[in-house]
Amino acid sequence: MFVQLSELKNYVTLNYTGFSKILKKYDKVTGSSLSQQYLGLTVQKSYPYLESTKNKLNVQIQRAQDLYAELRGIDNVEAFEELKDHLREHLVWERNTVWKDMISLERKANAVELKPVAFDSRAGGLDRNAPASSIKLAGQLLTFRKPVLTFGACLIIFILVLLYAPFKDPEPKGCLALLVFASLLWATEVIPLFVTALIVPFLVVVLGVLKSEDGKHRLDAPEATHQVFASMFSPVIMLLLGGFSLASALSKHHIAKKLASMVLSYAGNEPNRVLLANMAVATFASMWISNVAAPVLCFSLIQPLLRTLPSKSPYARSLIMGIALASNIGGMASPISSPQNIIALSNMDPQPSWIQWFAVSIPVCVVGNILVWLILLLVYKPSRSNFTSNHIRYTPEDLSYTQMYVCAVSIFTIVLWCFSHQLEMYFGDMGVLAIVPIVLFFGTGVLSKDDFNNFLWTVIILAMGGIALGTGVKSSGLLAIISHGVKDFVGGYSLFHIMFIFCGFTLFVATFISHTVGAVIILPIVAEIGEALPQPHSRLLVMGSALMCSSAMGLPVSGFPNMNAIMMEDETGTRYLSVKDFLKVGVPSSLVLYAVICTMGYGILTALDF
Repeated sequence: MFVQLSELKNYVTLNYTGFSKILKKYDKVTGSSLSQQYLGLTVQKSYPYLESTKNKLNVQIQRAQDLYAELRGIDNVEAFEELKDHLREHLVWERNTVWKDMISLERKANAVELKPVAFDSRAGGLDRNAPASSIKLAGQLLTFRKPVLTFGACLIIFILVLLYAPFKDPEPKGCLALLVFASLLWATEVIPLFVTALIVPFLVVVLGVLKSEDGKHRLDAPEATHQVFASMFSPVIMLLLGGFSLASALSKHHIAKKLASMVLSYAGNEPNRVLLANMAVATFASMWISNVAAPVLCFSLIQPLLRTLPSKSPYARSLIMGIALASNIGGMASPISSPQNIIALSNMDPQPSWIQWFAVSIPVCVVGNILVWLILLLVYKPSRSNFTSNHIRYTPEDLSYTQMYVCAVSIFTIVLWCFSHQLEMYFGDMGVLAIVPIVLFFGTGVLSKDDFNNFLWTVIILAMGGIALGTGVKSSGLLAIISHGVKDFVGGYSLFHIMFIFCGFTLFVATFISHTVGAVIILPIVAEIGEALPQPHSRLLVMGSALMCSSAMGLPVSGFPNMNAIMMEDETGTRYLSVKDFLKVGVPSSLVLYAVICTMGYGILTALDF
């Protein structure tokens, strides 16, 4: 109340000053003397500028200060100092967000970007005396020299693998070279991630890595083009667009801000608790609306908080990484939370009930989330952040009709996704159901054309590139070759060792390609090996490997939550995360979950007689 009353007082003062300056400028330009007359006869006689009104406002400010002092049990002087700190923090937050909004609008309108300037290494700084042409040339050389050398090194490795890969057939040889090349480009970020994703379908066609469905002959360029582009716009991409629509509507109509303030009000102001609360929300959301749509929604939840933080703040990076990793973990929580779980069910006979699935997945998710949270605390140390979320308060308010409509459509869509397996005979896939919110939001004017244009299309292109790479790896026979090699290797090992080996292999494969594609190739082989054991435990191996697919999160391309996270930018166009963040946090988190699944998960599966 003190902050709001103080803002009202400043608002009155600011407007009076504005009237004065406008009239002064008018008098100067026109040669008239309107200023004093208009201020005296009109402005000063208006209600906000009456002395009685100003006195009432000052009385209310003093009442708020007295109430605060009484509630805190301190004197008025100390209370005033504390309230001034609240006011100062609020003003800093307002200026910070307004500045970011202005920069964001400027970037959208004019594609503003930072330009390189010359750097004099001998002088240890900028060469201010250099001609403009030499400054531009020097800046370009310094900016592009390192990326060119890095790209050249990646290209040389690509050519060497293409020439000397240990395969007889050209298709797996070309696919291995493509896999190595794309992984290097994604790891080094020598070019934008979505540009690398666009190179993938080009090389899939040019290298001729695709085979016919029977695997007997290589597809020619027209056939390969049709197949790779048909695979890229998959139901998962449509699901991603549906998730973006939900997130956009929730954010535009301030529902996300209400939810964020409610979550943070329960979590308190302490960064460690806020991080854990957001991770729990991400895991729970992924459990019911899939780990593709859930991170998009959760990232919109924390937008009000991110807007107050610098882009390189450890707290901001821990929040984004926490949601991404928790969403990956949530991908194993229920049979509908990710496509690989559906594939796992199709390879398990008899299929486990939902209660059996929850008995395994929920303990793994809970322990995994806590351990990943501890890793995030160790790496980013968010508690050392000077930020406090005092400005975020949860005030229950009635929803408008538009907000109620957005909530109704969102809940209806989530319910459809939850029962998508039962509705499969009518709708085919969750991707078809994702059309429902797109039509209901854009068709009614709740969302506009500009909202559609502002979707994270770079994330969509990145996802499409990952699907294209997975198509190439599957069709060329490369992954089948590797999988059969593992099958021959594990002969004679115990059940625990076989699960340990297959989970490790699954972790490695799913880190570099789509979780779903890895499940499509690996799980049938796992089921076959499990049936061939002296005591068949096919369901145990399939379940463990399926959980491991969701736990692979060591790179930005390891799952859709990571793709969303790496492309998160602030209003100035600065990315919050880099590949290093995933190497520092994602890789250890994957290894920790690998250990949890192979120990606790194995124990629960054995106890349930899987």
